Amino acid sequence: MRLEISCQDRLGITQDVLDILVTHEIDLRGIEIDETGKIFLNFPNIEFADFQHLMPKIRRIDGISDVRTTHFMPSEREKTQLSAILRTLPDPVFSIDARGQILLCNEAVTSGLEQSVHDVEGVEIGEVVKGFNFTRWMDGKLPRAQSSKVKFIQQDYVADMLPITVPDGDNNIIMAGAVVILKSEMRLGQQFSVFHQSPTDSFDRFIVESQAMKRVVSEAKRIADLDAPVLIFGETGTGKEMIARACHQSSRRSEGAFLALNCASLPDSVAETELFGYAQGAFNQPNAKEGLLEQARGGTLLLDEIADMSSQLQAKLLRVLEDGEFRRVGDAEPVTVDVRFICTTCRDLGQLVEEGRFRKELYYRLNVLSLVMPSLKERRHDIVPLAESFIAQHSTKLGRRPAKLSKSCVDFLQQYPWPGNVRQLQNALFRALSLLDGKEITKEDIQLPSCAPSVTFIDENFEGTLDDEVKKFEKDLLKRLYPFYPSTRQLARKLGLSHTAIANKLREYGINKASIKM
Repeated sequence: MRLEISCQDRLGITQDVLDILVTHEIDLRGIEIDETGKIFLNFPNIEFADFQHLMPKIRRIDGISDVRTTHFMPSEREKTQLSAILRTLPDPVFSIDARGQILLCNEAVTSGLEQSVHDVEGVEIGEVVKGFNFTRWMDGKLPRAQSSKVKFIQQDYVADMLPITVPDGDNNIIMAGAVVILKSEMRLGQQFSVFHQSPTDSFDRFIVESQAMKRVVSEAKRIADLDAPVLIFGETGTGKEMIARACHQSSRRSEGAFLALNCASLPDSVAETELFGYAQGAFNQPNAKEGLLEQARGGTLLLDEIADMSSQLQAKLLRVLEDGEFRRVGDAEPVTVDVRFICTTCRDLGQLVEEGRFRKELYYRLNVLSLVMPSLKERRHDIVPLAESFIAQHSTKLGRRPAKLSKSCVDFLQQYPWPGNVRQLQNALFRALSLLDGKEITKEDIQLPSCAPSVTFIDENFEGTLDDEVKKFEKDLLKRLYPFYPSTRQLARKLGLSHTAIANKLREYGINKASIKM
């Protein structure tokens, strides 16, 4: 039990309280007085029922205005609050003494090292944070706050070293220790992005009622301001270009251009000149032409459907990514590149690499950061909000009042498989509104091709066994679900199997975070 006593600032008032405790042989384990003058008492071995008869006696002491129980002593509350702050901070934080030994650290440290707090406490910080001489810094005369690039668990961080000093009489100040905060490149990028973020979040336009879309938008926000290439996977019509544009608008390059090249829509020679431009005199042209790489300087270049890029262009793009420069067609002078690349594809690039139809080196250069856009059938909770949003947009364009969706129409929209995804939904609603006479859209107003569930038909003379075909289906299903349920426990819950069974199947089919880009 703990007591909080409100009282006046009177000499001897604490002694009067202690006299009562001594008279009744109360085992007092702690006493503290906070900055407001309140007295806090700690009796860990006393229950309230055994002490309440003494409360009136304490209240009758001259100068005491209130006596009540409390959950924390001031020092306990401060420690609890500090612990909560450390626990919730996503950055690794260390508190070290004047000799550089770790006194305290947070969960970001222990989880990264895969050690307990007791294993880390007392360790010299230089053993776990490499690349900075903490001893020399702390031995200096009144060291100042400093930042330095360091390595923690073999990864690059920026360390903020903040010295802790205390007065030592006669106006002397001594070094008592320091707080060390580590920040990764991603965290620094996020903070820089927030600092320069426009008042309107570029991701606000997305409908994110479904868990699948919430996860994708959350990941996109984290990688938006990093300069590394982004590869966006997803079926046709899922919004790959839309999320690429949002990543650009949320980045430090938002003031630069956002340009796109559709690799599937242009002949190879045209795509090359569009991408790299050409020199004066090339193709008998009197003037030189800047390609998209130059036009997008300081901004972002979207390479749409990168899987359809020719082998020749793949090789040239690889050199751009490796060397940071390129040459215009017909020109020997190199041009330096300052562009962020975002690529999209609706095909399995990993499979194309295995088949020799896409350069392996380019695949790994592009697939640094990745997003997987879910299909509309994986976003069932988003269908109705998306439909209502499209109806509002289309109604404005058509100059009419927004129509309502009937219950039968809502049911139909949610059950339809949407092979064309969000784009198909948008077009279907535009057609329905354009031809609508009333104020309500019914199931009959939505004209869509009949779509039966996809079934794989196998020829009767196929080579293999039933077990082989079942395993093929099982592997394909797990590969499709794994990006959205990236832990064995989540996937096990989704499929109604045990954690062990799913772990064994993932291991059998070689499905993991390294083989399936999240």
